[in-house]
Amino acid sequence: MFDVIHDVMREQNTNGENVDEDDDGQDATCLEPDFDALFKEANTEVFPGCSWMSSLDFLAKLMHLKVINNWTNSSFNQLLNFFRVVLPKESHIPASHYEAKKNMTKIGLGYQSIHACKYDCTLFWKENASLENCPVCNESRWEEKKKNGKKVAKKVLRYFPLAPRLRRMYASRFTAKDMTWHNTGRSTDGMMRHPVDGKAWQDFNKRYPDFSKEPRNVRLGLAADGFNPFVNQNQSYSMWPVVLTAYNTPPWLCMKESSFMLTLLIPGEKSPGKDIDVFLRPLVDELKMLWAEGVKTRDASTNDVFNMRAALLWTINDFPARSYLSGWSGQGYKACPTCNTDTPSCRVIDKTAYVGHRRFLPSRHKFRENLLFDGKKETRGPPRRLNSEQILEQLKGLSDRVSGKHPSNKSRKRKCDARDASKTNWTKQSIFFELDYWSSLELKHNLDIMHVEKNVCESLLGTLLMNEKSKDNYKARQDLKNMGIRPHLWLTEKNNKFYQPHAPYSFKPSDRERFCQFIRGVRLPDGYGSNFKNKVSSNNSNITGLKSHDYHILMQLLLPIGVRAGLPSDVSTAITNLCTFFKKICARSLDVEDMRKAQKEVVNILCNLELIFPPAFFDIMIHLVVHLPEEAILGGPVFMRWMYPFERYMKKLKGYIGNKARPEGSIAERYVADEALTFCSMYLEGMETKFNRPDRNADAGILKRQLHVFSSQCRPTSKKQVRILCPEAKKSLEWLVLNNCDEIKDYKS
Repeated sequence: MFDVIHDVMREQNTNGENVDEDDDGQDATCLEPDFDALFKEANTEVFPGCSWMSSLDFLAKLMHLKVINNWTNSSFNQLLNFFRVVLPKESHIPASHYEAKKNMTKIGLGYQSIHACKYDCTLFWKENASLENCPVCNESRWEEKKKNGKKVAKKVLRYFPLAPRLRRMYASRFTAKDMTWHNTGRSTDGMMRHPVDGKAWQDFNKRYPDFSKEPRNVRLGLAADGFNPFVNQNQSYSMWPVVLTAYNTPPWLCMKESSFMLTLLIPGEKSPGKDIDVFLRPLVDELKMLWAEGVKTRDASTNDVFNMRAALLWTINDFPARSYLSGWSGQGYKACPTCNTDTPSCRVIDKTAYVGHRRFLPSRHKFRENLLFDGKKETRGPPRRLNSEQILEQLKGLSDRVSGKHPSNKSRKRKCDARDASKTNWTKQSIFFELDYWSSLELKHNLDIMHVEKNVCESLLGTLLMNEKSKDNYKARQDLKNMGIRPHLWLTEKNNKFYQPHAPYSFKPSDRERFCQFIRGVRLPDGYGSNFKNKVSSNNSNITGLKSHDYHILMQLLLPIGVRAGLPSDVSTAITNLCTFFKKICARSLDVEDMRKAQKEVVNILCNLELIFPPAFFDIMIHLVVHLPEEAILGGPVFMRWMYPFERYMKKLKGYIGNKARPEGSIAERYVADEALTFCSMYLEGMETKFNRPDRNADAGILKRQLHVFSSQCRPTSKKQVRILCPEAKKSLEWLVLNNCDEIKDYKS
């Protein structure tokens, strides 16, 4: 553990004016009190005579075993008590898990607690730190009841400073070299395997050469989403972690949980909504400092000090969270943030349908003259793309918005025509526009393909099976009649009752049963997905309870096979083409030319779907599919820009909650301790850690066979069994051995 203290101390002692390059970090006379205690622990034996392990080594390894094996605190306390009984009385064993965690968090980086207004109006921070009441709504900062004579804040934001965590990535000898991978390991064959190969990264380098000439400057991605820690208790609550990841590292590292940095923990009970900018203020101020000034950082791989700067490349969110962060509302006629005011949409019964993808086709395409879409010819050109200057011009017209959810702050909705071209969907100017470079970024907010694919597949599957998620209802059929298209699908009246004729895009009862039986029989590799057998209803009429990754598997692997037998060829072909498109765009490596072709193909796919499904089927999620290839060209492979790893990480954060009465505090304390242990685990030798643990299905102990024709590359999945072969099988096996086994060639006549 001397190496841990050495790297951490050199990081702490780094400054821009006087840095001793030869200092080994082991001079205990100049250490801070916390590190002084750690240094003494590293020099103290666990018990007298134990020269092979120090007290700090013992503590770090024991705590790491607790984390990776999910021991409870009570079981850990019992183990410590057992050690104190077995080992000599002079041994240095912590008395409890609390004491052990307190010692290990000295290596951690801590966090700040910032009080916030109950109604999300402002933070009691910096110039407002001494206020007792909110300067916006005049609400008291404190709870009415005191706890043990102390004032308790109504709402507390946990902020985990970013700069120390970035500096520590360079301070460790194990991670410093990976932070320049984007400059040394990038693709050279024209394929996109990392965001560094995308157009947005390259344009950023050209626009800001002073930043890009130092490869150790950090590019960041931000993900934010809410979750309910009390989902099993039927209690409404929305907690919002804000997580950052550094894109400097290789693609196999930057999307791992060990590379994620929790920077903000926005408290519930309600979602911050449009007021999320209030809670982002500390992070944005630090990002502004890291861009303009930077911080002095020691690079452990080269042992020199440089000025590290950082830039936020983009955000990764689902569509509602994207609206909160960007300020562009995802509802109404102009819901698409890319098409802006030219979003192709129309009004149908009780909803807005996003149809009209013929606009993206060439001007002389045959579909533009086809009246089967909506009874009209399409003469409009594709939606125009706005540049940064035009977007800033739109934002100038916004009126100042008062933050907060105080009851007196509820503004009346203005009655206006939402289709008015002069109106936009901007609800606010995002706080990210305070960053000097933000307005010039080509890709500010990613469309999360995880949620897009999940929602598209959910609508498609529901309509095929005609379940509660189906978009084909009596209103959708009435829309067809109102448009004067597809009369064979209009509602029919018989005996004063209306009936829906069977549509070619849904299964008949026998085909639906056969499709569900097919899904029930699917077997997936271990850990790849859910057991689909449990998702199919007992009468083989419905599929429920699917997770996002289950829809991913269904869309790309199963649906193209399942629809061929039960639907007409034109319908199954259109659905298969859509599934193939998602499979192509989710590849680990992308070709720019393939993405340009996919950009044209997806327009034809959506137009073919418009000829098949009713307009009510096309919600905003299906429209967003048309922009995915363009974002892939800008940002690179989608597996580094989707929410899958962040959703799994938030599940881990949810598991940190020990005290249900203080969920945010539980997560903050556990995160800081786990962060310190993760850092220390890179230095542990002779034990399994999260960095060297084998894969879940790693094959070990494979028996060697005498004849190579019977050799295997994996372990058997079941117990050995003796079987008697029939004469035909025995003869075939003998032929295989005689003609393919070199070991018996000397015995052949």
